[in-house]
Amino acid sequence: MGTGSVRVDGNALLLGEGVQIRFIRTLRLPESGTHALPPGLGEFPLRRVEDHPDTVPPEWLAKGGVMLPVYLREAMWLSFGGTRTPAALQVGVGKVCAVSGERWSGRLARTPQNYVVLPRQPWLDGINSGDGTVRQFVAVPLGLGATVEGQVTGEETTGGVQLQAFELGREALAQWHRAERARLTPPPPPSGGEGLYGAPPAQAPVGAGFGGPVPAPMMAPPAPAGAPAPRSAAPGGRSGPPAAPAMGLGVGGSMHQEVYRDERPLSDWSGEPAARVFVHLVPPPAWRAITGEEAPPSPVDRAAYTKAGLPWFDYYDESATDLAPTDALSGVKPVGEWLGDDHAPWAEPAPGQVKPLGNAPRPGKPVQDGDW
Repeated sequence: MGTGSVRVDGNALLLGEGVQIRFIRTLRLPESGTHALPPGLGEFPLRRVEDHPDTVPPEWLAKGGVMLPVYLREAMWLSFGGTRTPAALQVGVGKVCAVSGERWSGRLARTPQNYVVLPRQPWLDGINSGDGTVRQFVAVPLGLGATVEGQVTGEETTGGVQLQAFELGREALAQWHRAERARLTPPPPPSGGEGLYGAPPAQAPVGAGFGGPVPAPMMAPPAPAGAPAPRSAAPGGRSGPPAAPAMGLGVGGSMHQEVYRDERPLSDWSGEPAARVFVHLVPPPAWRAITGEEAPPSPVDRAAYTKAGLPWFDYYDESATDLAPTDALSGVKPVGEWLGDDHAPWAEPAPGQVKPLGNAPRPGKPVQDGDW
């Protein structure tokens, strides 16, 4: 980890003073076509690597960080819903930037932009494929060439997910705080009395100032995980750490989601990261051997979910600008082209199943006002 503060609070990662990240289980999209946003089906459980020194591989201890259990070809997205103060977040997949396609640099860059801006960016479901789309994050083992890392760099040596947060510089942060105080200060009471406006303002909702609260798409309760088993219950009574297959992220289907351009000058951001963390992806059998816990159940069947009439989502922010695709990421091919297609036939959700989020036009017929 970096020199800054990284903490685990339940299943949330807290980076620095204001960044909050959760890893969300979801439906895997078909690899053809462009689709609505899939739902959240519970949080991946997070565990600190340092809490399992006797059962994790030594190289994991050297990297530190956290780990989560994920099935082969399981899809995920990153939720930033608890982030309140502005931050620039770098997201690496096998140390390849998920926004720019460049190799991990550890520094912010603008040409091309290699970070997302929080809390403006409410979530990230995959690598930036431009034109208002991303390609879904899908877990695959290293060594087959299917990861983003393998396709962009020609090597698969890192795996996992890397996160690094930068805070605003001192003056830019002070300006932001002044603007927030002005926005939250109630208007003065009418002359001659206190009126109804003297009450203190309510806590600003997450995403305030960026189109209002940003709801997470159908967030389910955290996925269940069993209680830790005694250390002696590890399979085979091993005295050393088990071999843990390395996992990374490839890409699946395309969805409608923008990666927003930063409207601030690059000089507004601190030159040094506030915090960073390495996230190890662990197959369920290795998770059980390392932690003594059962991994969450296997992912929900996509066809059954859609057939049941449950919602998909469409997020829209008319005041933001989408980043253009980069050559490195536009050429990344979905995991089905490497591992073979295992999709059941796809049925599009009915129009009423796709729910608008953000400041998209709301459904329903307008009501005309009159004289009264």
